[in-house]
Amino acid sequence: MNPTATRSTGPALTDPKACRSFAEFYPFYLSEHSNRTCRRLHFLGSSVALLCLAMLLATGRPQYLLYGLLAGYGFAWLGHFGFEKNKPASFKRPLYSFMGDWAMYRDIWAGRVKL
Repeated sequence: MNPTATRSTGPALTDPKACRSFAEFYPFYLSEHSNRTCRRLHFLGSSVALLCLAMLLATGRPQYLLYGLLAGYGFAWLGHFGFEKNKPASFKRPLYSFMGDWAMYRDIWAGRVKL
């Protein structure tokens, strides 16, 4: 699935708070990630966050939780502010945005969203 191909004129694109489900929100989420560099930074941040989670579980050292959050959000926000030129969806719908991050991560691995 190409993120730019999911754009529509429905309420999900213009007002993410009008979405009644994650299924309605996800096309909006993808439209907010049309810049390839932004998607790559999201993918990198999510991968580093997973590594930090593995390190937390392996070592029991709680600072890896902080490192994972900083990596995940830091790379994503760099992508939005520096390349996509928009506000992260996490400011509009935090839970759906978090779910969208991992759905997009899965879709990148599955080849449905291009890196």
